[in-house]
Amino acid sequence: MTQDSSAPEGAALAKIDSTVPHSARVWNYWLGGKDNYTVDHRTGDAFREVFPGITDLARDSRAFLGRAVRHLAGEAGIRQFLDIGTGLPTVDNTHEIAQAVAPEARVVYVDNDPLVLTHARVLLTSTPEGVTDYVDADLHDPDTVLREASRTLDLTRPVALTMMQVSGHITDYDEARGIIGTLMAALPSGSYFAFNDSVDTNKANVEATRLYNESGAAPYQLRSPQQLAGFFDGLELLDPGVVPLNDWRPDPGRTRPSGDVIALCGVARKP
Repeated sequence: MTQDSSAPEGAALAKIDSTVPHSARVWNYWLGGKDNYTVDHRTGDAFREVFPGITDLARDSRAFLGRAVRHLAGEAGIRQFLDIGTGLPTVDNTHEIAQAVAPEARVVYVDNDPLVLTHARVLLTSTPEGVTDYVDADLHDPDTVLREASRTLDLTRPVALTMMQVSGHITDYDEARGIIGTLMAALPSGSYFAFNDSVDTNKANVEATRLYNESGAAPYQLRSPQQLAGFFDGLELLDPGVVPLNDWRPDPGRTRPSGDVIALCGVARKP
């Protein structure tokens, strides 16, 4: 893995605030990881008390990422991936999935959390044929994301942009549309966008998110199904379209009822 010498590990560690909950660490806690603090446990438990389905949501989101990346690296033939909102490394990370299908795949992760940066350097490795890199950049600054990603990815060739449970950190919807539009506009025809995020139609999730936003953590904005579908405007949606997480090309024998719709997902191609 290529390391960014502009953000040494010591400096990253110095910026970690263990007194305020952080979404990447809370998400890691819900997934059963160990890279989190007591404040994240308290916040995660309080969220789960109001909305018990959050643990399934975290796992279902991870499973959708796996299915989408396997399809993109396999049937779609994509060899470059830009994963924005990486979160803390767990199992079945994007590069592991992509390079299991195509060892020569190149993957760039983007996040701006110091703990994610510290662990990314330790855990994100690559096949000899491929490359993985980590960009310390803010989702709100797509120009920097693209500039730094271009050190590893050839942006004249198709790229799969993945954004999983991260767009809610851009609280203004028009700004979120603009950022995704800027990213996709910089990628060539034949590129893909794989996305999922939570909807605002589940009352328990809405209430839990409201309380989470009052905890001191960076706020997260839930959106309507119509708004989430709008992120795919101008792109060619793959079947089955914008659907609940468990309904997007489920693995054989793994189908289970979606129940209440908590999050929507989709994969689309840039024409």
